[in-house]
Amino acid sequence: MKNLLLIFGLLLFVFSCKSPVADQHFYDPGISIELADFRKEQISDIHYKLDFSIPNKLEDPISSYLTLELSLSRIDQPLILDFNEESSHLLSLKVNGEAADIRHEQEHLIISPEFLEEGPNEISIEFLAGELSLNRNEEFLYTLLVPDRASTLFPCFDQPNLKANYSLTITAPKGWKVLAGGPEIDQENKGEFTKHTFGKSDLMSTYLFSFVAGKFEEASNTEILAQKVLYRETKQEKIDASIPEQFKLHQQAVRFLESYTDYPFPFQKMDFATIPIFQYGGMEHVGAIQYRESALFYDQNATESELLSRAKLIGHETAHMWFGDLVTMRWFNDVWMKEVFANFMAGKIVNPNFPSINHDLLFLTSNYPAAYAEDRTWGTNPIRQDLANLKNAGSLYGNIIYSKAPIMMRQLEANIGEKAFQKGIQEYIRDFANSNADWNDLVTRLDKQSEIDLKKWSEVWVNQSSRPIFEESLEIDENGKIKAFSISQSAEDGSDKLWPQLFEITFLYSDGNKPFDVNIQEKSLAITEAIGLDQPDAIFYNSDGMGYGVFPIQEESMDLLTKFDEEVGRAQTFINIYENTLAGKLSPKIALHSFLPALESEENEILFRLVSGYSSSIFWDFLNIQEREAILPELEKAIWNQLQSTRSANIKKGLYSLYSGIAYKSTGVQKLYQIWDSQLTIPNLKLNQDDFTSLAMKLALYGHPESETILEKERARLENPDKIKRFDFLVPSLSQDASVRDSLFVSFKDAKNREKESWVLAACDFIHHPLRQAESIKHVSLALELIQEIQLTGDIFFPKRWAVSTFGQYQDPRAWQEVQSYLESHPELDKNLKNKILQASDNLRRAQEITK
Repeated sequence: MKNLLLIFGLLLFVFSCKSPVADQHFYDPGISIELADFRKEQISDIHYKLDFSIPNKLEDPISSYLTLELSLSRIDQPLILDFNEESSHLLSLKVNGEAADIRHEQEHLIISPEFLEEGPNEISIEFLAGELSLNRNEEFLYTLLVPDRASTLFPCFDQPNLKANYSLTITAPKGWKVLAGGPEIDQENKGEFTKHTFGKSDLMSTYLFSFVAGKFEEASNTEILAQKVLYRETKQEKIDASIPEQFKLHQQAVRFLESYTDYPFPFQKMDFATIPIFQYGGMEHVGAIQYRESALFYDQNATESELLSRAKLIGHETAHMWFGDLVTMRWFNDVWMKEVFANFMAGKIVNPNFPSINHDLLFLTSNYPAAYAEDRTWGTNPIRQDLANLKNAGSLYGNIIYSKAPIMMRQLEANIGEKAFQKGIQEYIRDFANSNADWNDLVTRLDKQSEIDLKKWSEVWVNQSSRPIFEESLEIDENGKIKAFSISQSAEDGSDKLWPQLFEITFLYSDGNKPFDVNIQEKSLAITEAIGLDQPDAIFYNSDGMGYGVFPIQEESMDLLTKFDEEVGRAQTFINIYENTLAGKLSPKIALHSFLPALESEENEILFRLVSGYSSSIFWDFLNIQEREAILPELEKAIWNQLQSTRSANIKKGLYSLYSGIAYKSTGVQKLYQIWDSQLTIPNLKLNQDDFTSLAMKLALYGHPESETILEKERARLENPDKIKRFDFLVPSLSQDASVRDSLFVSFKDAKNREKESWVLAACDFIHHPLRQAESIKHVSLALELIQEIQLTGDIFFPKRWAVSTFGQYQDPRAWQEVQSYLESHPELDKNLKNKILQASDNLRRAQEITK
C-alpha cells in the first residue's frame, strides 16, 4: 500500500508541474510568436490603470504612471512586458508593493519570478511616455498604436490575444478636449491644467487603445446611439454640411451590422475624432475612432464619389467594431481577416444609403485595380502571410489584404450562398465575442454551410499568391459555326496553381448577346453550350466582373467591348485593357486611344474616374517623353472641349482633375492660371479652396514664370492654421530652384522631419514628379537607403507609400538599376519589406520594356 501511495504521489507531482518552455526567443526585440504563445498561457485578467500628464511645452516629456493588475497562472518564467523605449524612460518599479530593480533589455521590461505570485498581482511603474507613436503637435496629439506601437508608448503586453480593460487619467492644458476609449466621468481644474478621468473601458487589444487631446471643437448627437466628435475644421459650410451626415452614417452602419450579425453594438460608446494630418483614412479604436479630417468634411459641392467614399470609410470603421474589435485575430498573420470583413461589410452597409449607385460597379472599381497593382508584381504575397515576430507586422498591410481579400470573400459567398454565408458569420461572431479567432475558426463554421471543400478552396485563394492568366481556344467550322470552345488558366508566376472561381462569358452579336455562366475548377473548361452557335462578333470574358485574373482581349473587338451596355461590363473592359497593356499585349498608345471615347461620353462618375485614372497612369508611366508630348495636344484638346460642354458637375470635376494633372505645356498652363486667377470660369465646375490650393501648387510644378507670386497669394487666402502649416511645409518641394528641393529631400534623413507622413509623401510626389526627374534621380539611392529606417519609425503604410512617391515614379533605366543594386546588396532585407520595394517599383520595371 505504501508503494502504491508513493507512486501515486510521484505521478501527482509530475502532472502538477508546469511543462517546461523553450525561451530562446522570449527576449528577441519585438514580440516573438513563442513569447506571445507563452504569455497567453501565463497571463489573464489584465487591467491597465494609466495616468499621463501632458505639459504645455511640446519639447517637455510626458510624465506617466501605470498600475497594472493581472493574474498569473505560472511563475516558473519571468514576467516579460514590452517597452520599446530607452531604459532611461523607466523611473521606478514596484511589484506587489515591493520595490524592484529595473531590468530592461531588448525592448522588454523583465520582472523576476521572485517578486511574483500565482494568482492576482499588481505592478506599479513610473515612466516617461514614449513618443514614437504619440504624434505630438503644438495644439494637439493623438496615439496610433497599430500593430505593435503600444509598447512604444507604455509598458504592456503588446499582442492582440491578451485583451485588457483600461482606466485612464489624462492631465492636459486647460481648454484642451480629450477623447479616450472609456467614458469621461470627471474633470478637475488644476491651475493651468485640467485632469480628465475616464471610466473603465471595454475589453480591447493593445493596438486598439487610444486617446486624442488638444484644441478641438466638439459636437454631439443624442439620437439612438449617443456620439461625440472632436474636429479642427474651420470652414462653417463644411461643418454644417458634414457633421450631421457623419452621425447619420455611423448610426445607419450600426443598425445594419446589428441586424446582419445578430449581435448588438458591443461597446459603451462610439465617439470619434477627425485629425488633419492623420496617416490613414481611419482607425477603429474602441470608443474613440480616428479619421483623417479631409475624408469626413465636404461642402455642398462634394461629388457623389466623394460622398460615397466617406460613407464607405465610416462603414469600414464601424464594421471593425464587430470584425476586429469584438472578435480579434489571435496573431497578426490574420490581420487581413478584420480588414476583409470591414471592406466587405462596408459595401453591404453603403448599398441602402446610396440607391442610385451601381454597387457591383463600385466593388469592381474599388477592389480589382488595387489588388492587381500588387498581385501582378514580383513582390506579391498571399492574403495570409507568415509572421514570426510582431515587429514585422506592419509590412503585412497592403492591397492584397484590403482589396484581393474582399474579392476572395465575394467568390466565397457566391459559392456558399448569401444566407448560408451570413449564418456562418453569425455563429463566428457569437462564438468568439470578446475573444480571438483565426482563419481556421471561420472556415470551420462556414464549412458547415457549404457543399464545397473550403479548406482546399482557400488554400490557393488565401494561402497562395499571384493570379491566373486566361487563354482561349476557339474552333470554327466551314459554315462559320463554333466547333469547339474552351478556356484555360495558368498562374502568372509560372507555378501550377489553379483558382476555382465563378464568372460569366458573353458572346456579342449584332442582334443580341449570349451569356454563359462559367464555373472553372481545374486548368481548363470546355464551354459545350457554345457548340453550334454562330461565330460571335466579339467574345467578352468576365462580362459580369466576378472573375479574378487577366482575360483575353482582341484589339479588333475593343471598340465593341468599351461600348458594352452594362456598366460593370464596360468597367471590366477598361480594367482588362489596362492589365493587358502592362502585360505587354497592347501598346500604351492603343490603350490610351481606347479610353478617349469614354472620357468624352461616359456619364457614370465611378466609371469615368476609373478611365481617367488609367489615362493618367498610361500618360505619365508608360509613354516616353516623345510619345507623351506627341499625344498631349490631342488629349488636352479633347478634355478641354468636354469641360466646355454641358456635362454634369461630377463629371466636370473629374475632367478638371485629369486636365490639371496633364496640361503641363504652355497652352494648358495658361488656361490653368486663368482658372486659378478667376479670369476664366468653366460652366458647372465647382471648385473649393482646397482645389485652388492644389491648382496653385500644380502651376508651380509646371514651372509657371510667376509661381512664387502665385504661391504667396494662395497662402494669403488660407485661414485654417493646419492648412497653412501644410502649405509652408510643401513650398520648398515646389521651388524652381533644384537646390531648394534637394535640401528638403535630404532633410528627410532625420526622422523628425518625416513625422507628418502625408506631408512628406506630397512633397516627394512633387520632387520626384516625371517633370522633375532629370534633376531628382540622384536621390533615388537615398530613398532606398532610408526605407529600412522608415519601416522602423514610420506607420504601417509609410514604407510602401514612400517607395511609390520616390523611385516608384520613374521610367529611367538608372532608377531600375538602383533598385536592383539595392536588393542585391541587401540579401538580409526583411522579406516583406523587399516585397514592398518590388511592388512599388513594378511600373518602373515594366516601363523598361514598354517605353522602348
